[in-house]
Amino acid sequence: MRKNKLVLPVMLAVALTIVACKGKTVYHQYEHTAVEGWERTDTLSYTIDDIKATADYQEEIGLRINSTYPFTSLFLVVEQHIRPMNLLRKDTINCRLMDQDGNIKGRGLNYYQYNFMLTTLHLNVGDTVDIRIHHNMRREIVPGIADVGIRLERQ
Repeated sequence: MRKNKLVLPVMLAVALTIVACKGKTVYHQYEHTAVEGWERTDTLSYTIDDIKATADYQEEIGLRINSTYPFTSLFLVVEQHIRPMNLLRKDTINCRLMDQDGNIKGRGLNYYQYNFMLTTLHLNVGDTVDIRIHHNMRREIVPGIADVGIRLERQ
């Protein structure tokens, strides 16, 4: 009888351990911006230190905005420096936040979450990736953007 009572908790613990070990995300970090206005010169910085495995990695940009954001898109410039290869990459991405009718495409109620695929990088053990992001809108100060994040996931 006592043996049967232990089987379920042990099986549950093993299942949770297996699920927890399958995560492919190696970096996931958001940086806050002033919701009143993100200035073009306010560059957000991220550093991904000491890659643990040589592999291809998918990069994703995450955004959180509120209803004060006045445009249907957001243009971001993403500059990356991969060391020690000394590889420099610069991408400009158009983040479509609303559809043609002005309906918000993100998830949420007061703040809306968006995820945009950026690129796939081949990284080696020990590599470091320095990432810098700023907006490239015509307006110097853009309101309504709360957070900008980077997610790096092993393929």
